[in-house]
Amino acid sequence: MPGLGTSFGRGGATTFQQDLQNSDCIVIQGSNMAEAHPVGFQWVVEAKARGATVIHADPRYTRTSALADIHVPMRAGSDIAFLGGLVNHVLTNDLWFRDYVLAYTNATFLVREDFGDTEDLDGLFSGFDPDKRTYQTETWQYAGLDVGADERGEEEQKTKYEQKGTGHQFGSGGAALDPGEPIRDMTLQHPRCILNVLGRHFARYTPEMVEQVCGIPPDIFAKVADALTRNSGRDRTSAFVYSVGWTQHSVGVQYIRTAAILQLLLGNMGRPGGGIMALRGHASIQGSTDIPTLYNLLPGYLPMPHAMQHDTLQDYLHLNTPRGGFFGSMPAYLVSLLKAYWGDNALPSNDFCFDYLPRLTGDHSNYPTVMAQVEGKCKGYFVVGENPAVGSSNAKMQRMGLSNLDWLVVRDFSLIESATWWKDGPEIETGECRTEDIATEVFFLPAAAHTEKAGTFTNTQRLLQWRHQAVEPQGDQRSDLWFIWHLGRLIREKLAARQGDVADASIDRPVLDLTWDYPTHGEHDDPDPEAVLREVNGWGSDGKALAGYTDLKDDGTTTAAAGSTAVSSPTRSTRRPAASRIPSRAGWRRSGGGPGR
Repeated sequence: MPGLGTSFGRGGATTFQQDLQNSDCIVIQGSNMAEAHPVGFQWVVEAKARGATVIHADPRYTRTSALADIHVPMRAGSDIAFLGGLVNHVLTNDLWFRDYVLAYTNATFLVREDFGDTEDLDGLFSGFDPDKRTYQTETWQYAGLDVGADERGEEEQKTKYEQKGTGHQFGSGGAALDPGEPIRDMTLQHPRCILNVLGRHFARYTPEMVEQVCGIPPDIFAKVADALTRNSGRDRTSAFVYSVGWTQHSVGVQYIRTAAILQLLLGNMGRPGGGIMALRGHASIQGSTDIPTLYNLLPGYLPMPHAMQHDTLQDYLHLNTPRGGFFGSMPAYLVSLLKAYWGDNALPSNDFCFDYLPRLTGDHSNYPTVMAQVEGKCKGYFVVGENPAVGSSNAKMQRMGLSNLDWLVVRDFSLIESATWWKDGPEIETGECRTEDIATEVFFLPAAAHTEKAGTFTNTQRLLQWRHQAVEPQGDQRSDLWFIWHLGRLIREKLAARQGDVADASIDRPVLDLTWDYPTHGEHDDPDPEAVLREVNGWGSDGKALAGYTDLKDDGTTTAAAGSTAVSSPTRSTRRPAASRIPSRAGWRRSGGGPGR
């Protein structure tokens, strides 16, 4: 999550669900936790049993509301005003945890003189470009951090990049700070202190405004503000819990950022019973995000390189490595990831194959991709674990995009609408489109269910749980791991066969040099998911599994396919002997036959 990543350096839950039992106050917002996350909700019940106040802010009255001490009825989408009112209450009544804020936040830092807040600029921050409708954020920096003469090259790259309209994105660690030392005022008297800027910005969110915008009666708002502040501080802690009721709003990042500001002011971060719990639904949605599925991230929330910014590994690390926090070790995370990708081919002399990584050239998220399909620029598409023909916003546009492809691959348990829209979609029924006019070649490949494959699930708090295979897949059903690995194997075989037939054979090297040699087993040559997990976790030069991401190094002696999210391997009674698990590539059997279709 960008909100949590920007605030705390990592984009996931800041605590674990069991820790909620230690909370003195729990605010649940953007979630019906009792029904959608019943296993985790038991710890909310535990907290309530020991006297904690449970608050549910939601337009609906649900089972979570029924078990809460305070239900806050509010208009849908008005969360910013509600949270802003709480921030204003804390600041105007001097209820913030002074010792904590001075020691553990940036409240004492000064912003630059040319920074302008929304009060000064008719609702906009300084740096807004009306033509591009984006912000140039130089004026938002801390005072004392200036771009020196040695940084002009970087600025020129950034200017070129922004002229292409691609924006500036970073991973969970955020952008690296400019040279210099931030100017601080430990007395908090300077008007440009972060705390004072914050106070002026949130002053508008009075209880009257909260009532007007959110529809929350003043007496209920006062109860929430009192419960939250009374249960935060030196001896008590409060927690916030949210789910996709925040995340999937267009301004969800602002919700989460405001909650983070509130929790930092109250000293609730990094302490038992505190934190912000970002709940996730599907059993492994968190795992797929970590590894990752987002177009602009590498595994472990490392930012994808940009075509006009990151010419070399040094450029990338210089622009993206923050000074402090765990992401200050980004060189170790990225080099270990590159070693996992390209193994012995990744050497210090070739920047560990950094040039092999793809580069972003713009916004490659879902909706620009759909528009590219409609315009005929995107020719092929894989749909795995999604159903855009009915499950994405503007489903008609999604179907129009699918209708304009050369080929489409759909992997699912059944013939979902994204596999059959060409013959039974709404546009076919109305006559707007005709099946015979749709040239898209559709490949439907049945997927194995979670009971039909082994591997791990990752839950909300990034706890990995191993699942054994219960039954064999039937017919042509195969796991996602099987599909991706064998697809890569076949592509590599085709590229290897054409090496003498292309003018520049080097264009194939990033794929051919991959460490695509996992052990396989069974009738259909299924890749071993435990071997994949070991690579995700990583190992050192001695072949032993790493204890955690703090063991990763930037000299090429460690390997980890999850960048900064190395985990401990599962302990299972059915594990093979230790000697057979040493990650020697030579000891892993390659698949010899076809993919077993």
